[in-house]
Amino acid sequence: MKTVNLEEKTKIELAYKNFIIKEKHPCIMANAVFKLDNYQINIYDDITSDAVIAPILETIENYLQNYNFESNEFESLMLCFKDNQFATELEFEKALWNLLQKLHDHDDAEWDAEVSDDVDNPMFSFSLKGKAFYIVGMHPKSSRMARRAPYCTIVLNLHWQFEKLREMGTYQTVKKRIRRRDKKLQGSINPVLRDFGSDSEAKQYSGRAVDDQWKCPFHQNTNTI
Repeated sequence: MKTVNLEEKTKIELAYKNFIIKEKHPCIMANAVFKLDNYQINIYDDITSDAVIAPILETIENYLQNYNFESNEFESLMLCFKDNQFATELEFEKALWNLLQKLHDHDDAEWDAEVSDDVDNPMFSFSLKGKAFYIVGMHPKSSRMARRAPYCTIVLNLHWQFEKLREMGTYQTVKKRIRRRDKKLQGSINPVLRDFGSDSEAKQYSGRAVDDQWKCPFHQNTNTI
């Protein structure tokens, strides 16, 4: 992989800040982590390249090792793929799941026992390095304005963060505010959004409005690394 110079990194980070803060992104949690600088942006070349797999897994492992699970402040991990341009949502969806599959195939950790590893199970959440993440795929051609990031982007939000919000008694309030802001932005909320435990969250990852016949391409790898 090519190394990103400081000037390019600054340009990319500014584009994200404009997208989240200046353009008043509907996710109030995203606004909060950006205003508090509680985010990590890691920049890669090509989402389809095998060369990004090991560095991404290392990034996730370091992120988890340094995450403060005792704090009420949340932190998002963002993976930016600066060279990718997808003409359609289907192309992006395919690239997203291919990446997730390769990350899983090379992951040396067990699946997070707090969630299901069955993509058809309502309790499913994607696990990497032993921790469950809610995956948010974003790209410039997304039909959802809230997912129309300046670059091809994968956001990893710890499943633990949503459970923490429930524990704090603020989950429903946060959810309602985000959906109200999303509806104000686009005229409707994302039709695939469901609460955890009511339907598989895999349907939500790419941002595309999938139908009931959609089959997640992900499969469990039973081989040991």
